[in-house]
Amino acid sequence: MLRVAEAVHRTDVGRQREANEDSLFSRVPVFAVADGMGGAQAGEVASRIAVAAFEPELPEDAGAEPWLRETAQRANREIFDLAQGDSSRSGMGTTLTAAVVSGDEVSFGHVGDSRAYLLRDGKLSQLTNDHSLVEELRRQGKLTKEQAAEHPQRSVITRALGPEPDVAVDTMTVQARPGDVFLLCSDGLTTMISDDDVHSILTRSDNLEEAARKLIRSANERGGRDNITVILFRLEEEGDEQLEESATLIGPSAEAEGFTARNVREGVAASRAERSPSSARMEKPIAVPSGRGESGNRWPKRVFRGFIALLVVAAIAFGAWYGNRQVWFLGTDEAGRVTIYRGLPYELPFGVDLYSEYYSSPVTLSALPEDRRDSATNHTLRSQDDAKSLLDDLQKAAEANTATGTAGTTPGGGTGTGTSTGSGTGSSTGTGGSSTGGATGGSTTTKNSGAGQAGGGAGSG
Repeated sequence: MLRVAEAVHRTDVGRQREANEDSLFSRVPVFAVADGMGGAQAGEVASRIAVAAFEPELPEDAGAEPWLRETAQRANREIFDLAQGDSSRSGMGTTLTAAVVSGDEVSFGHVGDSRAYLLRDGKLSQLTNDHSLVEELRRQGKLTKEQAAEHPQRSVITRALGPEPDVAVDTMTVQARPGDVFLLCSDGLTTMISDDDVHSILTRSDNLEEAARKLIRSANERGGRDNITVILFRLEEEGDEQLEESATLIGPSAEAEGFTARNVREGVAASRAERSPSSARMEKPIAVPSGRGESGNRWPKRVFRGFIALLVVAAIAFGAWYGNRQVWFLGTDEAGRVTIYRGLPYELPFGVDLYSEYYSSPVTLSALPEDRRDSATNHTLRSQDDAKSLLDDLQKAAEANTATGTAGTTPGGGTGTGTSTGSGTGSSTGTGGSSTGGATGGSTTTKNSGAGQAGGGAGSG
């Protein structure tokens, strides 16, 4: 009999997306990843519906594969019906890859191009088949694996939850072994790094938490063109108590890196553990002396309850403080420099800031290309490594932007082109006109040529 010995999950918005349309579900023994499509207002909703369908507990007498199939089809119908009733969500959909651990088996339900992998005895195997255009072409022998990886239509999927009222769900079951590591991920990971990279990270990491962090970082370092979500879980022989974990349901408004409710739950659990002996004593019958009512015991009870309430509040406050120390974001300081901040991008009354400046870079916001400035000011919550990596990308973009601007001013506008055009229009008088063409034509080549003709005409007059 096998048990889940270790399970971790991470999701990241990536480098080029403004919103995270991925969602995930993680509660032993059920795991699921969904990658939404149809835009921020549709894809986020679709992926959230898909993973939320796994919230009900798996019935004890249910077969894993039929349950996975029925759950996916139920989510598909809900997404389809929602899209039919709202034109703004027309075409919304999502991928889904889900797993259920049952005894010595792991069963999968799959639609789309998110993936499931198995790492066994140092060998990585892809368990699911992509429902995508390039994968169909590859299976037909029209594309090699290398060509498929670089094909411009590799993101076009042929099957998803939502677009149609019915959907075919692939299901399969794997006979598991102790030490097996399973990976569920969205294509934001696999379009950025190769299977060899995934294998290298998994085999060289000391634990799954480290592996998940490195997978996300590697995908972002390669460009991070899409949202990135990973779930990793490892199996071992049942012996100690089964890993217990309450449901983790993450969607577009996902908990920031490291800022989860886990610390709060642990604090509350600790306070409950401290409370239980006292509670047990209070629940025992208490002999009340004659002539004395029950109200005589109210004051100690109130003190005790107040003490417990303070413990719970303290635990929650500690969880919030600890979580606040684990998140980072980019912004600008008073001088307009791109800066890494630690904490949450909020200010409380009386001038209390929930963040502090960590590092102020030499790069100013105005030095960045316009299409990259938003990523420096949208205050997306990130891990420390993620924030540093993004700042490095922005510094390179600023350097490239500065170099491009310098190169663009070196020729002195289009004077040479304007002069040539003006000179061609008239004689020596036309040369005077060419100066007008040259001055006017410094913006683009097309405008430069037209200005030279106008200048030539003026010179001829």
